[in-house]
Amino acid sequence: MTRETDPLIVRRLRDADRLLEVGIGDRTGVAASLVADSVDVRATDVRPVPVPEGVRFRVEDVTTVDEPDAFHRVDAIYALNCPPELHRPIRDLAQAVGATFRFTTLGYDEPAITVERETLGGGDRPRVTLYTAAERRQGRR
Repeated sequence: MTRETDPLIVRRLRDADRLLEVGIGDRTGVAASLVADSVDVRATDVRPVPVPEGVRFRVEDVTTVDEPDAFHRVDAIYALNCPPELHRPIRDLAQAVGATFRFTTLGYDEPAITVERETLGGGDRPRVTLYTAAERRQGRR
């Protein structure tokens, strides 16, 4: 994913009223654009990072969230350049709060969960694959 693909991601995410970005790091362009579109954006990272004005931020390791709270109650959770080891924990968090989980990878990683793939861009524009987690099937008891 490149900064040129950020507007493609924003267009796909801005239909949600409340979003949570996991692992915002120093790439804050998508969150800033969503806030500018009047979307309620929350963000987490495992370390303190500066975020755009209007983004609510929390230092948090999503792999340790046992009891989601009001901060996590969003319509969609997204992660950009998400490593495979976070796909399952974020999917599980999204399902716990009834949210959709969308993400991109670093480009060479395959999703570690069942997904639907959507290619954004193309032609003379950069392309990025946006993955949407499929619902996890519950096993028989």
